[in-house]
Amino acid sequence: MFTLKLSGIGKHYGETLLFKDISFQLEQGDVLAITGWNGSGKSTLVRIIAGLVRPSAGQVEMFDNGEPITKESRRHFIGMVAPVLSLYDELTGLENMQFFSRVRGLAADRNDCVHIMGGLGITERGAKRCGDYSSGMKQRLKLAQALLHKPPLLLFDEPGSNLDSKGIKVVEEIISRQRQSGVTVIASNEKREADYADRVINLSE
Repeated sequence: MFTLKLSGIGKHYGETLLFKDISFQLEQGDVLAITGWNGSGKSTLVRIIAGLVRPSAGQVEMFDNGEPITKESRRHFIGMVAPVLSLYDELTGLENMQFFSRVRGLAADRNDCVHIMGGLGITERGAKRCGDYSSGMKQRLKLAQALLHKPPLLLFDEPGSNLDSKGIKVVEEIISRQRQSGVTVIASNEKREADYADRVINLSE
């Protein structure tokens, strides 16, 4: 059983306050949406949860069956899709998958990568350079690399970005499956994506 807990999280840059006193706890099956106007801090809050940005106040905690997960181990529990995460255009789709697997210290082999890519409809693109992908195909590849290690925490920043109706359906299926095994946090201004969630935090309020 995975648990995500935020206590009194705040973030400011100089004298500019983005948000303060963000606190919540999510358990297996929970889906949370973070909404708000552009610049309200949606992406920043997701990156704080991922450990990519340090909060100005408060703390992020994660637990596996009640046992605290160390900051050094959290990357094994997190899958993230966000505009700030880049793919390597000179590598093929499959090579990108294998690279990110090694970076995370995962044991995923070529067959694991091909299987995940197949589930997202991009197997036939695996041997092609990522630089030749459409923006929608790149988004699907980002989804694939986030799912590769079956993380209990999925962090989605604008997950439907650049996706057509079929791609959006894939995102919906991913979130539905994740309810059976973990937690999902979605940062988005899209009503459709916020509607996936059981709970909503509006940073504009």
